[in-house]
Amino acid sequence: MEEFLTAHFWLAVGQIIMIDILLGGDNAVVIALACRQLPAHLRLKGILWGTAGAIVLRVILIAFALTLLQVPYLKLVGAALLLWIGVKLLAPQDEDGHSNIQGSDKLWAAVKTVIVADLVMSIDNVIAIAGAATGAGGSHQLPLVIFGLLVSIPIIIWGSQLVLKLMDRFPLIITVGGMLLGWIAGTMAHSDPAVREWLPQTTAWNYGLGAAGALAVFLVGMLLKRRAPQPA
Repeated sequence: MEEFLTAHFWLAVGQIIMIDILLGGDNAVVIALACRQLPAHLRLKGILWGTAGAIVLRVILIAFALTLLQVPYLKLVGAALLLWIGVKLLAPQDEDGHSNIQGSDKLWAAVKTVIVADLVMSIDNVIAIAGAATGAGGSHQLPLVIFGLLVSIPIIIWGSQLVLKLMDRFPLIITVGGMLLGWIAGTMAHSDPAVREWLPQTTAWNYGLGAAGALAVFLVGMLLKRRAPQPA
C-alpha cells in the first residue's frame, strides 16, 4: 500500500494522463467519426461502449508490453520508438489520416469501428504508457496503468476539445509533451537489462539519459519543423 503513496507513483500517474491526452487526440477524432451516423439517442452509448472496449484491449496490450520490456534489448527498441513518437508529435503532420474511418448507423457496428481503429492506432500510447509505468518501479505497474487510464478516460471523452484548443493556443504544451516522451525513452533505455552491466545504475545517470532524450526530441523536432514548407 505504501508504494501507492510515493512520489514515483504519482509522477508516473501524471505522465500516463499527459501521454493519453497528448496522444489521444486521434482517438477522440476516431470516436467522433465512427459514431457520427448514429441516431442522437445512441451516440453517447456508442462513445461509452467503444471507449470501454478500446481501454480494455489497451490494458491487455500494455500488460504484454510490461512483460516484454523485461527482455534484454527490447527497452532499447521501445526507447527508440518513443523518441520517434516524440519527434513526430513536435513535427508538422498530415491531417488526412482519418479519411478512411467509416461511420455506421448501427450501434455495435460503430462500437466495433471504434475498438478496431483504436487498436490499430494505439501502439504509441501502449509503448509510452508502459515506459512511464516501468519508470515508477515496484510491483504495482499494471494497477498503475489501469488507474492512469481510468483517470484519463473522462478527460479524453469530455475534455478532448478543450485540450485541443489549449494546444492550439499554447503550443508549449505539445513541446513539453514531446520532451516528456524523450525523457521516458532515456530512462527506459537506462533500465534495459542489457545495459545494466556497463552503465552505472545511479539516479544521476538515469536523470542524465532522460534529459538527453528530452533534448534530442526537442532539437530534432524543431529542426524538422523549420525545414517543413510553410503554409501560404
